[in-house]
Amino acid sequence: MSSSLNIATLLTWFRIAAIPLIAFVYYLPPSEWMHPIACVIFSIAGLTDWLDGYLARRLNLTSKFGAFLDPVADKLMVTTTLVIIVQSDPRIIIALIAAIIIGREFTISALREWMAELGARNLVAVSGFGKIKTIMQMVGLGMMIWTYPLYGIPIYEIGMILLLISAGLTMYSMFVYIRAAWPALTESDGVS
Repeated sequence: MSSSLNIATLLTWFRIAAIPLIAFVYYLPPSEWMHPIACVIFSIAGLTDWLDGYLARRLNLTSKFGAFLDPVADKLMVTTTLVIIVQSDPRIIIALIAAIIIGREFTISALREWMAELGARNLVAVSGFGKIKTIMQMVGLGMMIWTYPLYGIPIYEIGMILLLISAGLTMYSMFVYIRAAWPALTESDGVS
């Protein structure tokens, strides 16, 4: 097996393959089981995010391709799920949360790419704070996909609160990244 195609990378590919499956199950004819099943698939796919990173480090299976593919899989999963939720619940608060999270992903991805060209990508490297934001995002999205109350607990509403907090953390982390990159962003390039 090539160094770029190993168990960690296969788990990342599984996460990408799960995205259309989540959408397909979520939109099957209404039944009390479809959304919870979509949530289970989403949760399993989300756990592979942790597992592929753990295995890559533990078994020394890191690769440049895996380092590229992992955040792509995360962003695809989050943005697709946000689109599904906004389509199902088109309230302004849900649309704003989705716009903040998706907009931040585009902004920070572009910033990281640009900083890499300058040789300063380490200024906008993923932090532990970003991991907390991601966990809250994934748990909140999973709960919103579940949709239905569970033993009287308002799962969807709790998920929305977690996603709202995650959107706040998203804005804060974007501010931190931009502040770290600000000297490079405002540096004169010598062209008048």
